[in-house]
Amino acid sequence: MPMPLWWGHINKRVFNRRAVESGKWPVLIHTGRSSGTTYRTPLDAFEVDGGYLFVLVYGSGADWVRNVRAAGTARLQIDGKEMGLGAPRLVDEDEAFRALPADASRPPRFLHITEFLRMDLVSG
Repeated sequence: MPMPLWWGHINKRVFNRRAVESGKWPVLIHTGRSSGTTYRTPLDAFEVDGGYLFVLVYGSGADWVRNVRAAGTARLQIDGKEMGLGAPRLVDEDEAFRALPADASRPPRFLHITEFLRMDLVSG
């Protein structure tokens, strides 16, 4: 079972702003599926062949995941550079671990994370 969504709501309101401002985390820029508001969510982003993989610490029901899947696109900012991402799709643990580089850290087993989001790099 992933982290509870209520903890994600605390992170979103308290810690995420500081993480974005620090510039130390990759930031996913996405659009709210109902509001149209632009959001900036700090995440671990793992570069994989042709795109990026995100560990769904709060599961596929997290707001940012639902926003990205609804829009079909997002932008990822790493070290001051922005890149376009598209074709969001949920992948299971086996596919995710095959795509991850050998030296990438895996989520701790006790979190029981089984869902990951993979997105492809797009031009523009």
